[in-house]
Amino acid sequence: MYIETKVRGNPDALLIETAEYVLDKVISSEEAYDTARYVLMDTLASGFLALRYPECTKHLGPIVPGTVVPNGVRVPGTQFVLDPVHAAFNIGCMIRWLDYNDTWLAAEWGHPSDNLGGILASADYISRQRIARSEAPLTVRDVLTAMIKAHEIQGVLALENSLNRVGLDHVHFVKVASTAVVTGLLGGTKEDVINAVSNAWIDGASLRTYRHAPNTGSRKSWAAGDATSRAVRLALMTLKGEMGYPTALSAPIWGFQEVLFKGKQVTLARKLDSYVMERVLFKISFPAEFHAQTAVECAIKLHEQLVGRWDEIDQIVLTTHESAIRIIDKKGPLHNPADRDHCLQYMVAIGLIFGGLTADHYEDDVALDPRIDQIRDKMVVVEDVQFSKDYLDPEKRSIANAIQIVFKDGSSTDKVVCHYPIGHRERRTEGFPKLIEKFKSSINTRFPKRQQEEIIQLFEDHEQLEQMPVHLFMEKFII
Repeated sequence: MYIETKVRGNPDALLIETAEYVLDKVISSEEAYDTARYVLMDTLASGFLALRYPECTKHLGPIVPGTVVPNGVRVPGTQFVLDPVHAAFNIGCMIRWLDYNDTWLAAEWGHPSDNLGGILASADYISRQRIARSEAPLTVRDVLTAMIKAHEIQGVLALENSLNRVGLDHVHFVKVASTAVVTGLLGGTKEDVINAVSNAWIDGASLRTYRHAPNTGSRKSWAAGDATSRAVRLALMTLKGEMGYPTALSAPIWGFQEVLFKGKQVTLARKLDSYVMERVLFKISFPAEFHAQTAVECAIKLHEQLVGRWDEIDQIVLTTHESAIRIIDKKGPLHNPADRDHCLQYMVAIGLIFGGLTADHYEDDVALDPRIDQIRDKMVVVEDVQFSKDYLDPEKRSIANAIQIVFKDGSSTDKVVCHYPIGHRERRTEGFPKLIEKFKSSINTRFPKRQQEEIIQLFEDHEQLEQMPVHLFMEKFII
């Protein structure tokens, strides 16, 4: 029989390791910093593109219209000046809305740049407070360091701890990672970081139900903003002296592991350093759920062979990996854009029909095209066991898909295979120029010509970018 003890134990080892990493680890990897600059560029691009969609922008701005926040946080691409908690939600919401920012795939999935909502909001807030006291502000270099560490915490947690297997959503790891690095940015001590992160674990985690049929919906587009903003709230509370809970993970009966993780221990699969930032995946060519990225590349390659031959198709064989089947293999009606951008068959159909894929292809007017469901009905999804093994192999981390079209006359196309999407570390040389194009296209949708040129020049001068005070960096994106 369990006997409750009133004696508080030492903090869980994972809490201690997280805090020591945030406060003490010196990041020495130039590859990590180089990649982080591209992540910053790409994440802002994803947010600017989302500002074209009213379903996203309806969530932005102050909770109470007309609220004025002295020395408040700027929301890039808008005129909003908000408190740091709600600014983190705004930034996080626009970053994630189109499912177009970076990705990490392991036992758990996720998007490490979701943490940028809390990081940018907190860094801007801290800098403006310091300037008001005639103190030195944070720089963009500080932001990049925080990004590397947030990527690492979220990504290493994801390596062997599968929230999705117990029905929980990956944004919980965003909350934990953001809480840790934001508390550090705010000047928290080791005890403060432990206390704040313990509260993040105690918050539990959202159910994944809003990502899956029959409940797929737009919450998946603002859930990360909610998580990273909650992190800022917990960090600020902690800095005011709010207590922590040392065995938030391991407490018998009442801890996270017992209540929500089926009694399994939450572990760090490797020592925290800069592994995740160096290997993070970019969504460059199109806004598609990442398990489908290579499938869409295959579909686009087959497009020209199929134009005008839709009625001749007998079967479309999609060969994929286990995680893709579990997450995005969908048959039947798709009810909204959030449903469609997490449907393997829909994304492939768009690639086959149109030879490309944009966020607009998920909207209702495109979804009414009768060819889409006609082609979806002809798709057969099968697993390639080797694809699944290579997906989990730490030396490969492939996201392989293949497509072959079989026609009614018995002929067929070649089987088109793609192991690594263009945003993979294996294709950085090919990917980074296209990522810059994505960024330039995004700012073209939001800023006047002269401002665009100033922004581009800033990102081209790495030294100037890293030395720039955060509050001045954020002001570059005011419209």
